Amino acid sequence: MRVSTTKLQHLTIFTTVLTGAGIGTMYYLLQKKFTESDYHRLALQQLEACPVAMVSLGAPPLKVHNIHLTDRYNRIDQHTAQIKIPVTGSQTGGYLYTSSVREPNTNRWSLKQAVLMFREGQTYDLLSPPPPAATEDTEELNTDCWH
Repeated sequence: MRVSTTKLQHLTIFTTVLTGAGIGTMYYLLQKKFTESDYHRLALQQLEACPVAMVSLGAPPLKVHNIHLTDRYNRIDQHTAQIKIPVTGSQTGGYLYTSSVREPNTNRWSLKQAVLMFREGQTYDLLSPPPPAATEDTEELNTDCWH
């Protein structure tokens, strides 16, 4: 049984389009799952509550970008979540490094670490932010407890 080259070309194109659509859908759904999660929401709320970090970014408006799925810092399991969220304001941008733990009794996520690292190298610990007048104060990013 012979199959024409035209039919094989159509089948190849159809399969390629279908595969691309499937990959695009999976990427979208994974990003949506991250942004709707409690550990992601808690980290962004902590960032928005820190006036020093928001002013340094030039926010509002604060733009939260998609998480890089292949980044080695993004690790999530049943009990811990460690993610690196790209954020930008009108002046600069950076990454929000977060670490959260799920409390076994309440089954709720609690933020254990939230550090904003700017492109210029400055870092702000959002869980113990510097006073508004001390914008020169920076702290070292602690990634020792990360996998």
